[in-house]
Amino acid sequence: MTEKNAARDASGGRKPRVDRITLVFVAIAVAAGIAVWLRDGPDVVLETMGSSLALLAYLAPQVLAGLVIGGFVQQLVPREKVARRLGGESGMRGLALACGLGLVTPGGPFTSFPLVYALYVAGADIGALVAYVTAWSLVGVHRVLVFELPFLGPDLAALRFLASLPLPILAGLIARGIGRHPAIALPRTPS
Repeated sequence: MTEKNAARDASGGRKPRVDRITLVFVAIAVAAGIAVWLRDGPDVVLETMGSSLALLAYLAPQVLAGLVIGGFVQQLVPREKVARRLGGESGMRGLALACGLGLVTPGGPFTSFPLVYALYVAGADIGALVAYVTAWSLVGVHRVLVFELPFLGPDLAALRFLASLPLPILAGLIARGIGRHPAIALPRTPS
């Protein structure tokens, strides 16, 4: 019996709509809301809820676009190709490819993390995923062009970029080493 079937059987034939981590975040939000209500009153709670809803309205299109991109990647890119190019047997070439993809992926975490999840589901190993995320967050070309060149100047921006360039590969190698330990290894079927 697969894990999905076991989850369905345990919940009466279907997977639960809300997982435990969501309940934990809801509980933290409710507790924080009560604390603010008691300390600052209902007006501050309502103002905070309004600004939170405005932030949600701003971020929702980005999250939706990221999820759609991740879904399309899962459908468009054959699993065998991802496993061959970014899987555990891809070696340094797979880490370099993941690093290159991370370097050129624009946008924030709402667009890149669904792509990482899609690559994981499609067969990329933990080393390639860590190299991708590290390259995206540490040496992304879009950050260099938009933020670092104007604020730091070309010399410092180029030096920081070049000094940071090997770090995603190193992080991917370390992740592959750690990820091989049976107590740490990720399941091949994500939840």
